[in-house]
Amino acid sequence: MSEKYLIFGATGSIGSSLAEQLKNSGNDIHLVARNETEVSSIADKLDCTYTVADVLEEGFIEKVKDNITDIKGLAYCVGSIDLKPLRMVSEQDFNRCMKLNLYSAVEAIKGYQESLKKNKGSIVLFSTVAAQRGFTNHAIIASAKAAVEGLTVSLAAEFAPNIRVNCVAPSLTKSKIAEPMLKNVTIAEGIAKAHPLKRLGEGKDSASLAKFLITDDSSWITGQIIAVDGGRSKLS
Repeated sequence: MSEKYLIFGATGSIGSSLAEQLKNSGNDIHLVARNETEVSSIADKLDCTYTVADVLEEGFIEKVKDNITDIKGLAYCVGSIDLKPLRMVSEQDFNRCMKLNLYSAVEAIKGYQESLKKNKGSIVLFSTVAAQRGFTNHAIIASAKAAVEGLTVSLAAEFAPNIRVNCVAPSLTKSKIAEPMLKNVTIAEGIAKAHPLKRLGEGKDSASLAKFLITDDSSWITGQIIAVDGGRSKLS
């Protein structure tokens, strides 16, 4: 019997790659995303089920639970790139970013906590290299993702030994949300060169680690924040 894995943010570069990798390994998956056209296309390609839901909307988790109740793993592959100098940052900016990255992740986890406990499951969250390494204009997103890292270690302690909780911390990855930054070739090349491995991340880079962490291949790993960042957090 195949395991069932739930992927939020399934139309993003990391979420869609994770879905493909899990499916190719014989696992059952359920996708969640807000864009019906995009998520239905991926679901058709991978022959899997999906739910159209926006994690910024109240009650989104009930909509998902109407379609899937029992899972082995949950990946919250939702993110944002909110870049502003502090003088331009509003409380609303922080609230929206925290809702997207932290509060809705908590709601998703609470919604499936009992199922994950029963199945000795795993949770994978996503942070950013900017949570632990300072970058200009990153106050909003770095604060929100640092909170995700705190949530990771807290829940790993609270849920042990029944549910494992880990977090992937990528550097800038080629994706739809990064496109405004990367459409300028000079800027994209400059960012790539800032990484010791001299390239930008691909969705599959972080998805490969997420697949390892969400399955029983990593059954003795919990409470970890693991960088997938071309060496940027440690070497540059």
